Amino acid sequence: MQDLRSKIILIYGPTASGKSLFAIKLAKKINGEIVNADSMQVYKELKIISARPLPKNYKGIKHHLYGFKSVKKNFSTGDWLYLVKKKILEIKKRKKTPILVGGTGLYFKAITEGLVKIPNIPERFRKNVRSLHKKVGNKKFFLKLAKLDHLAKTYINPSDTQRIIRAYEVKLYTKKSIYDWFKKTKSDFENRDFYKILIDYPRDELIKRINYRTKNMIKDGAISEVKRLIKLKLPKNKTSIKAIGIEEISSFLNKKIQIPEVIEKISIKTRQYAKRQTTWGRGNMISWNKLKSDSLEKFLKKI
Repeated sequence: MQDLRSKIILIYGPTASGKSLFAIKLAKKINGEIVNADSMQVYKELKIISARPLPKNYKGIKHHLYGFKSVKKNFSTGDWLYLVKKKILEIKKRKKTPILVGGTGLYFKAITEGLVKIPNIPERFRKNVRSLHKKVGNKKFFLKLAKLDHLAKTYINPSDTQRIIRAYEVKLYTKKSIYDWFKKTKSDFENRDFYKILIDYPRDELIKRINYRTKNMIKDGAISEVKRLIKLKLPKNKTSIKAIGIEEISSFLNKKIQIPEVIEKISIKTRQYAKRQTTWGRGNMISWNKLKSDSLEKFLKKI
């Protein structure tokens, strides 16, 4: 096996797949430091809901970009990319190995491929495009997009509403196809700088782990965490309030459902999320080193 100490290690996998513990064990073997690549674990108020690794479980390994951002602020992929590049350089200067771990696919895509630098489109402009889509319907809107942007017509599935709207607003506002913007995108790193690990967990086992973790989440104080969050009266456009569990626990606090139903609903939604993460990995990380859950320890022994 190649020397991993000179690489930037990337570890991606579905929620509850044991990424964090594996990353800690790997960090101990190769003198590494861990950097968060999970979009919800950046928020300091979402400790339990996001299943954020706790300092008591760090086992002496430095962790970065966990629980540092207020839920009152949005945090974009671009924000993460800016900070993570700085962290990688800092860790390398200390002659340590950066280990990026998480389940947010867009973060890994940004670090390996770069981030599209499309100019900010005014919200008023975007709102007009969304209103047009609502007025004419998805089918006619796609035909309009096809006339406006032949590249988008080629690459976008007609039923992918979100991408259709985004492609339309980008072309209309910038006069360039979103795919022309994609072509100009480049990572600050070379592919050879990375060692990419995709954790593949059996579906049945993952479901058991998710169910177990959800029950513990409630025991560990998730309800109190959501209570504190509700008191902040966050607007609906904040990214943080989309975290799985907030809606379900809020329903319990409003006496609409009981705890068993809270656990069931969170478990189901988490399983659905894990499935989307797995699908993302299979579609976007074909060249990554795939490690099955039962081979993680064997991998560590080979280093």
